[in-house]
Amino acid sequence: MRRFRTAAAAALTTALTAALASGCGGGTTTDGAGSNDKPKELTYWATNQASSLQKDKKILKPELAKFEKQTGIKVKLEVIPWSSLLDRILAAASSGQGPDVLNIGNTWSSSLQKSDALLPFDGKNMAKIGGKGRFSPSALAATGAEGKPPAAVPLYSLTYALYYNKQMFRQAGIDEPPKTWKELVAAGEKLTDDGHYGLALEAGDPVENAHHAFVFAKQHGADFFDASGKPTFDKPGNVKAVKQYVDFLAEDRISAKGNAEYAARQSVRDFAKGKAGMLLWQAAGSQLLGNGMKPADYGVAPVPVQSVSDTGDRGTTSMVAGINLAVFKNTDNIDGALKFVKFMTSDAEQHKLNTTYGSLSPVRAAQKAAPRDKDEKVMRSVLADSAAPLPQVPDESKFETLVGTAMKELFAQAAAGREVTTDSVRERLAKAQQQMRK
Repeated sequence: MRRFRTAAAAALTTALTAALASGCGGGTTTDGAGSNDKPKELTYWATNQASSLQKDKKILKPELAKFEKQTGIKVKLEVIPWSSLLDRILAAASSGQGPDVLNIGNTWSSSLQKSDALLPFDGKNMAKIGGKGRFSPSALAATGAEGKPPAAVPLYSLTYALYYNKQMFRQAGIDEPPKTWKELVAAGEKLTDDGHYGLALEAGDPVENAHHAFVFAKQHGADFFDASGKPTFDKPGNVKAVKQYVDFLAEDRISAKGNAEYAARQSVRDFAKGKAGMLLWQAAGSQLLGNGMKPADYGVAPVPVQSVSDTGDRGTTSMVAGINLAVFKNTDNIDGALKFVKFMTSDAEQHKLNTTYGSLSPVRAAQKAAPRDKDEKVMRSVLADSAAPLPQVPDESKFETLVGTAMKELFAQAAAGREVTTDSVRERLAKAQQQMRK
């Protein structure tokens, strides 16, 4: 998923519990609140995928006009910034006044599923949009708790990849992108000199930190939750994972100290401007182009692993990132809402929208065409072979906030010149685990 306000994420479980008590629902009038008395009209909350809200509107409005022409149903569009989206969803869930259809970060699926605010995509509803088999299994795995009908369906898929500056690699005598973290650190040391650094990090963003912690933990054979959903943040494998990631700045020193405060795509800008030779990011191509970097200037490869022989969970190179499309359960226009979901996940729309946004379609048929660029080629491979969904537990978003913030504090400690030890990492994760249980 994309970035969102972590303060709101921390309150998700509490707010959803309140939503359960007060009753949840969807359905809107033309002003975006209350019961929908116009069956030929839907309200849709879209996420900010492009460089601006206005650009999203420009992209989406022609597609919504196609839907209206096909079905006679008008769609009222509102594009909501990630910084306020979760607050808006929580307010809608607790008041019963929300949109008919909405985009959600796929990592929120289980948390919102717990609220009972979203329409379950059971066998009957899934059949109305073409069936479960249309979607990539890995993308479907990030739509809600295991054993329950999905709370949403995949709309845009993303995975992390390693981006590297070809010219900087040539100048440093590096022949190919690193396949292991040991190789990445070695490459980073060659690239770090005279104000340039090996790896750009977004270490001031708790969500970004938590995503990488999850991947590193998988590679160390660990998980942040056990099979029953109980947090296990301070287990040895998780401690190793977090320390290894923080050490890029703390011990390896291949990342700039200023990265400890980076958020809002500052690391992408540094990479695009040649201040860092490598970047770990989701579908960065369009953002790099917007920052003046030409596609020929960079390469894309899977995220490194601990050992090239690692398979299964230890071979995980990305969380399953992306955007899901959901329907508010109490909408007065379920048939129209499901028609809209079917339209947005149709082969034609998936090709159009994911090509425009630089994301990967989670619809299998759309993946049969030749990859449009090197970004999509790598993302397809990662999504199919080495991506894993974040823990599908009700408190997942709280995990992102607490663990990600602990890592932010550790990065700040390292940037200030204070040593980050195994014990200090364990202590921070233990504190986060205690807060998780409150």
